[in-house]
Amino acid sequence: MTTETRQGREIASDGIHGLPATPQALLDAVLRANSKTPNPRLKAVMDATIRHLHALVREIDLTYGELEIPLDFLVRIGQATGPKKHEGILLSDILGVATLVCLQDAHGALERGGTEPALIGPFWRANQPLRENGGRIASDDTPGAMLRVDGRVLSLDGTPIKGARVETWQASPKGLYENQDPEQQEMNLRGRFETDDQGRFSFSSVRPAGYPVPVEGPCGELLAAQGRHAMRPAHLHFLVVAPGHKVLATQLFDVDDPHAFDDVVFGAVGSLLRKFEPDAEGAFHLDVELRLAPGATHVPNPPLA
Repeated sequence: MTTETRQGREIASDGIHGLPATPQALLDAVLRANSKTPNPRLKAVMDATIRHLHALVREIDLTYGELEIPLDFLVRIGQATGPKKHEGILLSDILGVATLVCLQDAHGALERGGTEPALIGPFWRANQPLRENGGRIASDDTPGAMLRVDGRVLSLDGTPIKGARVETWQASPKGLYENQDPEQQEMNLRGRFETDDQGRFSFSSVRPAGYPVPVEGPCGELLAAQGRHAMRPAHLHFLVVAPGHKVLATQLFDVDDPHAFDDVVFGAVGSLLRKFEPDAEGAFHLDVELRLAPGATHVPNPPLA
């Protein structure tokens, strides 16, 4: 009997034999198919994806019937996504993938004392109102305990950054952003500030409340199947833009929130947990220091108009 080689496989002369019926031979064949991918980054991503998916199937001994479940889940992720909600982003959030990407992107800055990043989230709006330092971002009819925020924007070596743009937004004491709540005024609990020559900015607001991520779609079903809650701890969002520095998107969390240490999207990392200090009059105070890394300034697009 003689053999010949076709597409990396030996073919016997007494008959045509297909791909060897082994998991390793199958994996090798799929990787060979991907080897023609001209984009090097896409090739690397798909190589890793293929290897990890095949390893997962073998590790958990996935059955064909079980395969239908995640495939149906992914279809429903797409069906649940629309102009007001991105179920795919929510999935990456509740699995900790989005936070992991943020941390990996910032690992160099973190090693040099930079502020930890956090998710921008789906509620940042374009054209948030420019306010004077010391101004109030909460409308007069917004209930809740007053919160005073005093902040500074610094480079990694501690140099104050003058003229930095600081955007902030938060949920109300009811746990709702203004675009979710018809009772709130337009652009309530939102503001844009510019730092002074000492890198300082300040504003007053109300103490925010935590809130659940949306649970009416497949991600909510997954959380329920895992026996997990859907809550995010109370927090304030910050996005800082300064020429010659990388954009910082982060969140500062209320350490006294009941879910401060088990955020459903795993965003409350490192020094982002903060004490909202009470005063004798029932108000609260928060000191903020935001350290930016040098680099190109790429401003993301707001998810909401």
